[in-house]
Amino acid sequence: MRYLLLAAALVLPLPALSAGGDTMTPPTPSETTKTCKGQQVWDEVKGRCVAPKESSLDQDGLFEAARELAYAGRNKDAQAVLSAMHDQDAPRVLTYWGFTHRKLGNRALAQNYYDQAIAADPNNLLARSYMGQGFVEEGQFGLALAEWKEIRARGGAGTWPETSLRLALETGATTSY
Repeated sequence: MRYLLLAAALVLPLPALSAGGDTMTPPTPSETTKTCKGQQVWDEVKGRCVAPKESSLDQDGLFEAARELAYAGRNKDAQAVLSAMHDQDAPRVLTYWGFTHRKLGNRALAQNYYDQAIAADPNNLLARSYMGQGFVEEGQFGLALAEWKEIRARGGAGTWPETSLRLALETGATTSY
């Protein structure tokens, strides 16, 4: 059955890898991952590493720091940054809570966050992609394929969320950002 689902996914044309915007590309390492240890972020204003809640970073800066830490595999540290963000119900925050929990092995909790992110924004293609990649990791290829099709149906053909899920379906390997 698994191979039948993969074959169905493979017969459709593969879009070129495209980032779909700055927030979908891998984060560029900054002082947060080069210098800061543990649950800290680099604060340009203070010129040192600080706890996320003590930083002068705005919400976008905190989000980028969380992405950077998650990409570096520092998911607990990324969660500390996420917890410092004001709007915990924002779809991007919920999506990254799901991502970090999935990477930490908390699959049920990750699914809960993905469900919340998609309920808040049904067109959240990144949440759908990460959720689908979780399904790939669990061997639930039918559910992953359904998310891939949903991403395409919502106008996501050729975007990073669609492409990364497609590659996960083809190879079994998932992404770190």
